Amino acid sequence: MPTSEPRAPHAPFADGPRRPGKEPLPRPYLLWLAGILASLAGNAVFFFALGWAAGAHGGMVAGLVLSAVTLPRVLLLLVGGAVSDRFSARSVLIAGDAAMFVLSLALAAAAYHWGAPPGLLVAAALAVGVADAFYLPASGSMPRRLVADRQLSRALSLRQIGGQLVNMGGAPLGGLLVGVAGLAGAALVNAATFAATLLVLILVRPRRPAPAATRRTGLLGEARDGVRVALAHPVLRPGLLLTGAAAGFLLPVVSVLLPLLAREERWGVAAAGLVVGAQGAGMAAVTLVVVVRGPLGRPGLLAVSGLGVAGLGLLGLGLAPGAPGAVAAGLVMGVGSGIFAAHIAPLVLAVAPESHLSRVQALLVLFQSLALLLMTNVLGAVADLASPRVAVLACALATTAVGVLGLASRPLRTDRTGLMAS
Repeated sequence: MPTSEPRAPHAPFADGPRRPGKEPLPRPYLLWLAGILASLAGNAVFFFALGWAAGAHGGMVAGLVLSAVTLPRVLLLLVGGAVSDRFSARSVLIAGDAAMFVLSLALAAAAYHWGAPPGLLVAAALAVGVADAFYLPASGSMPRRLVADRQLSRALSLRQIGGQLVNMGGAPLGGLLVGVAGLAGAALVNAATFAATLLVLILVRPRRPAPAATRRTGLLGEARDGVRVALAHPVLRPGLLLTGAAAGFLLPVVSVLLPLLAREERWGVAAAGLVVGAQGAGMAAVTLVVVVRGPLGRPGLLAVSGLGVAGLGLLGLGLAPGAPGAVAAGLVMGVGSGIFAAHIAPLVLAVAPESHLSRVQALLVLFQSLALLLMTNVLGAVADLASPRVAVLACALATTAVGVLGLASRPLRTDRTGLMAS
């Protein structure tokens, strides 16, 4: 498959110089987004039920089920991206939704008759992991295929807000459903959401066709080509590295280090919850602003600046003398994380060559997954050997340093993709 040349950072858009925040998002994108959010809601319910059922068999089975989802996803992501770029993202999504619909119905029937034995849970988790490896790159590339480049920041920010709301309600709904209908009921709900998403995808068509491939080198060769193109691109390379660093140094703080720090400092579980809530509120506030008015400035420059702000929030959390200071630090962390996420994701998607959209998204997910997997364990070990406060301060230093290093990339710092054309 031929590789396309990276676009010039200041190239004007073919769609014209309209202000990003003044034009409505296309109806096909909004319809697709509704279907994706329905699917996410079903997944949230299903994963809660799967984890709950696995936990009944002990920690080893629960860990095995989680690994059964993660391992095939990580191993097959690059191949999944290559498949999506070769056969079209829409075709892959339709096939994935159809397969998950059938799988969910089969799991519901099996769970109804046999309960939730470990073998069934592991098999279901493996199937989900394989499907995700193909589904995630295709899904990640769809906004670029449905909206103009100047609308990507608003489109992705709207998707992020929707995903946050779904995640907030998914676990409570999953708990209620599992209590009433068990794993079988959760699987049926998941099947219904996949059916709805499948109908949406049949109706939605990309606004511009993917470029046709004139030469094929096999899926593994095309996957390697995706890595080569992304790492050679002057904006994609630092963008992917920054995203991996953010996943490694920011995400484990809330999920791993904050509970440990709150226990050590005797803040209490309510205070820890307030810190998480403040962090989410900060992210949501920034995301809503971007939804309304579009990107706040040069996306690469805003992204690295967001990492700097998040680093200050982490520093405040690590030095907080009490719960009120920790809550304020959580808010700063959220604002910085929101600025970063609302600008780096559209930038990475917009500058990717059209022939490699799904492969770049696969690499993005892979960077995030590997960084999160590695740093969750490393930071947990640092917290045990030193203290949670030391681990948080180390994250603050690393996040700030990564932001400063990001400023050293002139292509990233000066790129104006997604802004009003000159």
